[in-house]
Amino acid sequence: MAESHDLGREGENRAVRYLEEAGYRILRRNWRSGRIEIDLIAENKEYVVFVEVKTRSENFVEAPGSAVNKEKQRSIIYAADNYVKWNYIDKESRFDIITVIKKGGMYEIEHTENAFYPTLR
Repeated sequence: MAESHDLGREGENRAVRYLEEAGYRILRRNWRSGRIEIDLIAENKEYVVFVEVKTRSENFVEAPGSAVNKEKQRSIIYAADNYVKWNYIDKESRFDIITVIKKGGMYEIEHTENAFYPTLR
């Protein structure tokens, strides 16, 4: 379990560096609304971006992004709504997924912007 936790932490660190290099400012890491956690909250000139980070080693069975199912999306949307209200955010929001795949000593990062929309009921 500790090994997967370490891999997840490293994936999140790499996602932060990736976003910062792309011009995003990281507002929060591992922000919680009750039991729901948003991995990263970032912003650029246009959006506040709520990011779910999925990290896997190269021998994964399920595609990392598919782990963000409808139920997980609803939870993230709920928490993001709380964040926007509590922090008086007056900027468009977006929901992204960053997948980090460890292959040997290398990491591949894929960033999916607008991965899902806050219209789920």
